[in-house]
Amino acid sequence: MNDQERITDMILSEKKMSANYNTFASECVDDQLRDEYIGILTKSHQAQTALFKAAQSKGWYTVEAAPQNKITEAYTKFNAEKP
Repeated sequence: MNDQERITDMILSEKKMSANYNTFASECVDDQLRDEYIGILTKSHQAQTALFKAAQSKGWYTVEAAPQNKITEAYTKFNAEKP
């Protein structure tokens, strides 16, 4: 396994763990335990960001920029749905 495959595997693992932590936090009855899960979720997001930036800096994870009209369209749609 090369470095690119390792980072990709780590990113995918963090994504899955984040999804699980999110579920655990949203379904947790105990406030203190929920806060712990939210703290872990935050750290997981930070790890994902660091891995993403590392992969992106090596050209292993590219993200295509959205056209400005799509950004404006999404912003308008979701801004209109605010209460």
